[in-house]
Amino acid sequence: MIAHSFKGEVFGPAQRLHGATYVVDVEFRRADLDANGLVVDIGRAGVALKTILEAFAYRNLDDEPDFAGVNTTTEALAKVVFDRMKAKIDSGDVGPGSEGLVSLKVTLRESHVAWAAFEGEL
Repeated sequence: MIAHSFKGEVFGPAQRLHGATYVVDVEFRRADLDANGLVVDIGRAGVALKTILEAFAYRNLDDEPDFAGVNTTTEALAKVVFDRMKAKIDSGDVGPGSEGLVSLKVTLRESHVAWAAFEGEL
């Protein structure tokens, strides 16, 4: 759950302060399973995601220095979560075997008809 506003006529009434609630999905991909039959340690990945999302929860993103001058669209937020998860993967926070990950996809769902994703190679 976040609050934010947008700059630009294209956003119409969303230029005013409003709230959004997202369900966040992260998809980890690799070419082959590791020696334990895993793509990633889902427990550690879940903890990493929780830590990332706590930085946004119940905040007005317009007031956060990390988002100064940024329209915090669903797409932009998906990229921020992607970048922060990539950093956690690179630092080993999601556990051994994460070096075999080849790509990542982050999807933010605001409703059953409104969602966006950002994906890329690792």
